[in-house]
Amino acid sequence: MRKRLPSTQALQAFEAAARHESFTRAAQELSLTQGAICRQVASLETLVGVPLFQRARRGVRLTDAGERYSRLVRRQLDALERDTQAVMAHQGGGVLELAVVPTFATRWLLPRLAALRAERPGLQVNMATRTHPFLFEDTEFDAAIYSGDPRWPGTQAHFLMRENPVPVCSPRLAAGPLDAADIAALPLLQQSTRPTAWREWFASAGVAAPAAMAGMRLELFSMLSQAAGDGLGVALIPPFLIQRELDQGTLAVLNPHSGPGQRAFHLIVPERKATLPALAHFRDWLVGQDEIGHEMVPADHFMPNESEPLASGDVEGCHN
Repeated sequence: MRKRLPSTQALQAFEAAARHESFTRAAQELSLTQGAICRQVASLETLVGVPLFQRARRGVRLTDAGERYSRLVRRQLDALERDTQAVMAHQGGGVLELAVVPTFATRWLLPRLAALRAERPGLQVNMATRTHPFLFEDTEFDAAIYSGDPRWPGTQAHFLMRENPVPVCSPRLAAGPLDAADIAALPLLQQSTRPTAWREWFASAGVAAPAAMAGMRLELFSMLSQAAGDGLGVALIPPFLIQRELDQGTLAVLNPHSGPGQRAFHLIVPERKATLPALAHFRDWLVGQDEIGHEMVPADHFMPNESEPLASGDVEGCHN
């Protein structure tokens, strides 16, 4: 039996009073009397055994202990509210919490979700970006879309597609097709999470490029796309992430060579959740997209390196 847990009412009263540093304003927010707030806070102070507020004639101020405790309580109340809303949302066709890398989510996945909604109207897919590998047990996520080593412990990895980045730039900067030697003479845009990408690309093309590591450094594929479109240089970007720019002519492929050893996107599913109906439906829909392959990679008990970003680009690549 949990004997040292305060009541939710006491925590809400304390959090509001701490945020406003006023029992009166806390009472107004919670539609209670000032006396009720005072009693709830006093009961909480009795339970924890330390003063949380300094009382004065002109108001109240948090003590050091109260300041620390208020931050913890606020986080826990926020988490409880999110969890409650998630449970309430499960009344429909199911809710999935999906960890994604930014550019892949905004440029490839989101434009296709209307089709999923039409197929399964009750399924809701919530997304949040994660830029490093993680343990599902420590999070609220049901699955992740990741670019990099797919061998997460206790998971299944479903192959989606390879990145295959190619050199692109604004037509104002250069017009293709160009060979690798000509591209080496142009300003290069570097992805900070993949600092050797250009060097490896030129090596695979058999071209010496002394300045392959030089140039503006940007973190995300979306940043590279913007910079390239503005004429700042040439970037290595997967074409499927910039299809709109390619169609509109604001970016153009200078050379179709993508180089060896490219990363691949996978849907990572915890084995313990693999049979959840909503997740199984999303998985089947995702791997059934025309651009996607159908290779499933059983994960061994490899623990991803915490320094390696989740998904492509590393953090967008996670860095997509």
